[in-house]
Amino acid sequence: MRRVGVTDEELLVEVALTRLDHPDLDLEEIAELLVRKAGPDAVLEFASRNLAERGELRGAMFAAAVEHVIRVVLTLRGPSD
Repeated sequence: MRRVGVTDEELLVEVALTRLDHPDLDLEEIAELLVRKAGPDAVLEFASRNLAERGELRGAMFAAAVEHVIRVVLTLRGPSD
């Protein structure tokens, strides 16, 4: 996932595939792995999206990018049963 401009749905698929490869990791660890693998351009993009949604940048850019990935997963996954 080296390209920039991924949709939320594509991001969710990447998370699901990464989770299949690493079943012992929790969601935050999966998000960190995915953001790290995506590269610096994606970190900037995800942190920017997080800033746009929250109206503030809380913490470092990498942490904000991870937060965005987690927010997308939880939003698209829907309510838990």
